[in-house]
Amino acid sequence: MSKVKYYYDSETLSYRRIEHKKGRKFGLAAIGVVGTFLAGFILLLIYLNIPQLETPKEKAYKRELENMQLQYDLMNKRLKRDEDILKEIAERDDNIYRLYFGANPIPEELRNAGFGGVNRYKNLEGFDNSKMIVESSERIDKLTKQIVVQSKSLDEIAALAEKKEELLATIPAIQPIQNSDLKRMASGYGWRSDPFTKARKFHYGMDFSAPTGTPVYASGNGVVKRADANSTGYGRHIRIDHGFNYVSLYAHLSRYNVKKGQKVKRGDVIGYVGNTGRSVAPHLHYEIFKDGKKINPRNFYYGSLTPEEFAEMLKASNLINETLD
Repeated sequence: MSKVKYYYDSETLSYRRIEHKKGRKFGLAAIGVVGTFLAGFILLLIYLNIPQLETPKEKAYKRELENMQLQYDLMNKRLKRDEDILKEIAERDDNIYRLYFGANPIPEELRNAGFGGVNRYKNLEGFDNSKMIVESSERIDKLTKQIVVQSKSLDEIAALAEKKEELLATIPAIQPIQNSDLKRMASGYGWRSDPFTKARKFHYGMDFSAPTGTPVYASGNGVVKRADANSTGYGRHIRIDHGFNYVSLYAHLSRYNVKKGQKVKRGDVIGYVGNTGRSVAPHLHYEIFKDGKKINPRNFYYGSLTPEEFAEMLKASNLINETLD
């Protein structure tokens, strides 16, 4: 039981019982709660603003973490530098070295190919810094693969450089008909009007208008791959394999001066202008293939034309006219 307290009433000259008011009790309780909350809040502010004391082991861990972050930043800078250097080498490789030696550029998808299939970085997952570690590992692996691709490319270029003299002798580099024998450059490479249907059609070669019997010359060293009339439209024609994935074609001939399997040199007479096959007038239809694809022959006359003659040939080949075949 709680103790009952009394006080002496001087007016009645007697002891009276002390009665506690309920509102007062509630007020005291509320003051206590608010006081406790304020004390806790003040202590929290003091705790947050006072530097935390670190154990020697915690200090060592913190220094190690800061050093790791520094090393990671330095590694990223070195990776970026190496990636930029490799990119510059790749650009020179595609646009200078490989172009100079007549080799196709390396496809972009091959240079930048990733790693498909199984997740090769699974063992690096599940840690606080997994994302950072995986990204760095991917960059290193990709850079390593690009270096391997580039190394093989430079090996190929080195091999081509050793055969430079042979390459220069075999590339189709002269006009197959002498300028003195030409009536005119009838038609060039590109969209032209078909002489039979009058419809626009892509012309994959160059037409040299000349009298029947005009000598036709091999534009580069090579081996006669075909000398027949078994391809639709070409009539009597000759194909020379020059090596290094170059092939030249001479169509609508009147007769041959070589046979299949015969070796020829640049400037040899291989046949004579005619009007055989799909042709409307005596002329030579001339094509060049590189890696199996037909390319514009006008870029391969540097061995037989003066700058003025070459400029005149370019002008004539660009005319949108009617072909002779």
